[in-house]
Amino acid sequence: MYRSLEECIADLEENGHLVRIREEVDPYLEMAAIHLKVYEAGGPALLFENVKGSKFRAASNLFGTMERSKFIFRHTLDAVQKVIKLRNDPVKAFKKPLAHIPNGFAALKALPLKRTGGLPVTEHEVNISDLPLIHHWPMDGGAFMTLPQVYTEDPDKPGIMNSNLGMYRAQMNGNEYELDQEIGMHYQIHRGIGIHQDKANKRGEPLKASIFVGGPPAHTLASIMPLPEGMSEITFAGLLAGRRFRYSYVDGYCISNDADFVITGDIYPDEVKPEGPFGDHLGYYSLTHNFPLMRVKKVYAKPNAIWPFTVVGRPPQEDTSFGALIHEMTGDAIRQDIPGVKEVHAVDAAGVHPLLFAIGSERYTPFEEVKQPSELLTLANRILGTGQLSLAKYLFITAEDMRPLDTNQEVDFLTYILERIDLRRDLHFHTNTTIDTLDYTGPGLNSGSKVVFAAYGDKKRELCREVPDALKEIRGFENARLVMPGIVSIQGPAFVDYEKAEQELQGLSKAIAEKGAPDSCPMIILCDDSTFLSATIKNFLWATFTRSNPSHDMYGVNSFYEHKHWSCDNVIIDARIKPHHAPPLIPDPTVEKNIERLFVKGASLEGIEI
Repeated sequence: MYRSLEECIADLEENGHLVRIREEVDPYLEMAAIHLKVYEAGGPALLFENVKGSKFRAASNLFGTMERSKFIFRHTLDAVQKVIKLRNDPVKAFKKPLAHIPNGFAALKALPLKRTGGLPVTEHEVNISDLPLIHHWPMDGGAFMTLPQVYTEDPDKPGIMNSNLGMYRAQMNGNEYELDQEIGMHYQIHRGIGIHQDKANKRGEPLKASIFVGGPPAHTLASIMPLPEGMSEITFAGLLAGRRFRYSYVDGYCISNDADFVITGDIYPDEVKPEGPFGDHLGYYSLTHNFPLMRVKKVYAKPNAIWPFTVVGRPPQEDTSFGALIHEMTGDAIRQDIPGVKEVHAVDAAGVHPLLFAIGSERYTPFEEVKQPSELLTLANRILGTGQLSLAKYLFITAEDMRPLDTNQEVDFLTYILERIDLRRDLHFHTNTTIDTLDYTGPGLNSGSKVVFAAYGDKKRELCREVPDALKEIRGFENARLVMPGIVSIQGPAFVDYEKAEQELQGLSKAIAEKGAPDSCPMIILCDDSTFLSATIKNFLWATFTRSNPSHDMYGVNSFYEHKHWSCDNVIIDARIKPHHAPPLIPDPTVEKNIERLFVKGASLEGIEI
């Protein structure tokens, strides 16, 4: 049970999970590049002891592996899981009250503890420019905080029990921001902080905000937890830390007593500035858009403070471990939220939000001989209307029939669906709707479409295990390659515009139909580089689902409408890069060369293969 980030780092080092980097490292691109190399190698947590331009140390890759993440919370993880399970099913406490007494004691640690005086974190007042200004990707608009815990309270009902603690990225410099005076805040109005801001706006007053950086790792994780209704992030932070969240108020702003840094300030009504670009978790840049800004009041740092950070990019990255740990903690919470749903898997390799796999129940089918998705369709609508799951573009859903399924076994799960799907019945579109703000495949910011692939019933086809003849030697298209059973990628000309694309896809569809549409290949991916897309399943999942918008980029062989329902014999997804897409994240080759000095013999990272 850690009282500070320093204690966590000491514990990790003592147990062989952390390496200190003694050499001076530049926060402009170098620190992020080092982190990415070490993460990719499955390496240790990192403590940067000599950050160029800052007196503060920095730490990263703390959660770089699931093993290390579980090690950090080894003393509290079991109790947390039990309390969450009890919170999801409180009837259990009444059935076996004595069995749940330990859970009650664990929950007592969830109550925040207010203190006065002697706050280490307020001992030193510093400036934003004194902090490690970590610039992650070459095209980023400036330096960003990537692990901030942003704290706000409900203006109508102030107090820590009506607070929100969320992780929203914050831009520290660059663009039009006045250094040391302003910070860019990237969040949407429907998030917890956005609701608080809306209330403050209606009151005609600024929203007081505090940004906590560092402190016990439990506080970081609490700020991104999808918690059961009624459980606050602050109480969860205490529960996971095994130690009550200690806080105070200074000048009317909440201060986390255990944080390494605290930044206080005000978010004024309707005051925005351009934020971004920023290399994000889909593997592309999120571009420049107006977002709220915080006018900085004060910046505090405890003695020997450590600045934690992470780097996001094409998955998997460190946030993959965050997601896996959260999934393990929350267990079967999805079953409580949506009865009938057994499992939902946000596919990390596809950037999490673009692609969901789900298993539900199918109890509506009245007769054995009429097996088709019915209940699954109602469950699909529930899934696409629930929290962060509503950001998804593609949902593949089925029910177990005769054998168990695991949504984490991506090839097996897709194979099961493609063997059973009826493409004249089982595709269901939602058009002109919202998608992830970070996803630029739609016609505008936060705008796009969704499609449900709902399959259930007896096996309809044997899937191809080599490229069918009908997909070979098509004029204007080349290099047809098998991605997995039932899915083939084809390389086409560079995308120009949607008018040209429609002509090209109609020609491709007609050519396939004339050769005899292969029932064994229900899905065809049109792409820029079929060798790359078919090389690994991860490449397929990433390139296909982060580069397509269902309503605009799905076509079909022998497609037609019947009673407003779209049908086809083979689905074609146009996963080519479009001009309106955000650019992909590409490392700076000079920086990549420069950081090699840290991995040679005698250097801090000697022995880590890059």
